[in-house]
Amino acid sequence: MHSILIYIAFLVLVYMVLLFIMSLLNKRNDIADVGWGLGFIVVAFSALKFDVYFRGDVDVRSLVLVGLVTMWGLRLFVHIYRRYRSRGEDPRYVAMKAHWGKMATLYSFLEVFLLQGFLLFIIALPVMYGITTHGVLFPTWFDIMGIALWTIGFLFETVGDAELGKFLKNPANKGHLMTSGLWSITRHPNYFGEVVVWWGIWLVAMAGHAPWWTIAGPLMITYLITHVSGIPMTEARQASHPEFADYKARVSRFIPLYPGKKLFGSWKEVKRQAQAEKH
Repeated sequence: MHSILIYIAFLVLVYMVLLFIMSLLNKRNDIADVGWGLGFIVVAFSALKFDVYFRGDVDVRSLVLVGLVTMWGLRLFVHIYRRYRSRGEDPRYVAMKAHWGKMATLYSFLEVFLLQGFLLFIIALPVMYGITTHGVLFPTWFDIMGIALWTIGFLFETVGDAELGKFLKNPANKGHLMTSGLWSITRHPNYFGEVVVWWGIWLVAMAGHAPWWTIAGPLMITYLITHVSGIPMTEARQASHPEFADYKARVSRFIPLYPGKKLFGSWKEVKRQAQAEKH
């Protein structure tokens, strides 16, 4: 069964090399972001082909997983591709290439494309094992909970991106932060949605008796978004905005909460409240 790892690892490597070649032709490393969602679709259909070849049949849960990954990946591809076509290269990649200087081509391959390929491979573990491991008949309560989570995450990601896109197109909003709609209950509804999508996919995979350690997939995307490339980078750019301090004080960083509420209050806040109640 673990031969699926070798098979998918090889395909992901080939896929990332092709993206790298395209980046050289277009002179833009941000094509790696455009290809991110499509990469998971490649993994899903490749795992399905692998399963059919060795088993000779198709499991309903496998088709459900392929469908969930495909819908998520296509939406993300379209969203990022539109941004790719309407703007120049992402400033993050421009800064990276300037920093790398003459070694930019080599480091671009290693630190952008190979690294993203590795991350894609880890995050997709529930997909490849969920599709190729056949357990109890579909649906189970795990399936239902997983699909429900995926739906919630997909809606947060889709609606959040749509709200932000509409906000940015309005000239009257120039110089302002998006703080309404879903953005009034979490500062990052799109990132929250993406994380929830992958926990939902993992639950569906677990319903089919995928190995427990495939939890590395949702854990990886959660860590990346909350501590590395998602929220930290976004808020670092917003930190100097005059409206950000107030927005940060009012709205939850990640978990959607009623405006003005925080998931965990500081010990000082708890102590002050306790003292106030005594008086």
